[in-house]
Amino acid sequence: MNIEPVLFYLFAAILTAAAIAVITVRNPVHAALFLVLAFFTSAAIWLLLEAEFLAIVLVLVYVGAVMVLFLFVVMMLDINIVPLREGFIRFLPVGALVALLILTEMALVVGPQYFGLDSVAAPARHAADYSNTKELGGLLYTVYVYPFEIAAAILLVAIVAAIALTMRRRPETKYQNPAEQVSVRRDDRVRIVKMAAEKKPDNRTAP
Repeated sequence: MNIEPVLFYLFAAILTAAAIAVITVRNPVHAALFLVLAFFTSAAIWLLLEAEFLAIVLVLVYVGAVMVLFLFVVMMLDINIVPLREGFIRFLPVGALVALLILTEMALVVGPQYFGLDSVAAPARHAADYSNTKELGGLLYTVYVYPFEIAAAILLVAIVAAIALTMRRRPETKYQNPAEQVSVRRDDRVRIVKMAAEKKPDNRTAP
């Protein structure tokens, strides 16, 4: 009996349950922990597909760095969950429609002709010196170089937008002007005051 399909369905069921729990639990810390579980199970599925590099990157980058940052932010900020939960039932049909559209797109893109269970049940055997990292880099920078560059540009725009949103000018906050600091002169900051010297009185008494 081949164990790969059993492991695939097991990890897929855990991944689906963890993904549903991320958007349904009320505690944001629990949601972040369920997202960590989803990342781990996704890495396990990638290991079944012999994509060791992607699995390691997912665990190291997302679980080891991004999710730790999320947990710090969620636990340090006093987030009021009640206003965030308001209107959940009202916007549920719109959310269900968007979820259905995303599910349809995933079914069309990630179809059985590309990522079927056959590749998991009977994976292709490679040589001992085979490197999926080299194969992935070759595909990214040759076949998919333009989508890769477009994705990089979109991420750059997202970083600039995030910085612009967080750098809002508030009237009660003081800001420094680097141009004024660089163009400052000595006479503007230093003033030399000339004072006459004073002789210290002699307190010694004459005999």
